[in-house]
Amino acid sequence: MDTHRPQTHEDRPALLIGLGLAGLFGSLALIIGTLIGPLFVPNYDWIADTISDMAAGEGEIVMDVALYLYAASLIALSLGAAHLHLGQFGWSGGMLILVILALVVTLVGVRNEYGDGDNEGVVIHMYLVYAMGVLYAAGPWIMAQGAGRISKGYLWAFRISAIAWAVAAPIFFLLPTSYDGLWERVLGLITMGWTVPLGWLLLRQGLARAEVGGLRRPA
Repeated sequence: MDTHRPQTHEDRPALLIGLGLAGLFGSLALIIGTLIGPLFVPNYDWIADTISDMAAGEGEIVMDVALYLYAASLIALSLGAAHLHLGQFGWSGGMLILVILALVVTLVGVRNEYGDGDNEGVVIHMYLVYAMGVLYAAGPWIMAQGAGRISKGYLWAFRISAIAWAVAAPIFFLLPTSYDGLWERVLGLITMGWTVPLGWLLLRQGLARAEVGGLRRPA
């Protein structure tokens, strides 16, 4: 059921539009980085080598920048979700998860503990991977009900993303290393079943408020 409320002095349509666009841009940056990154990594294998392998060693700057832009977009999505608060504990929890994921993604880029054989000091890469495994399932699931206040399409997009991730992510650890790179890309696409619709939701609500105000179902 659609919920409506009047526009108030606290509504900032331009803020929602900007944050929505930033959220969408971050996902696009990650896709572009994944596509062009191999061009800068000698002997890179799309099937066997993971995205993490591109972010370490020679040519790492391309994938690192993509990861940092993506992390920034997660923060933008969290800020947008805070401004357009559509739920109670679930929506607030999803906002927090987006911020934590931004930190995790940034650490993945900063800590070159993969691909280059680095194993000195405290190696935290696997812990970061496990954290993403939990957060990318929990985030869209607990935000789905709030997003459903705008459109059932968002609700199902979030839930399908959460379920697909929960099913597909554990398979990554069961695959031989000769195929895990391809599967990691599949997982990356699944996460965008949450972040892209969320960015689109913020953008459309910002545009709707700029035109007529209120909380509206997108066309």
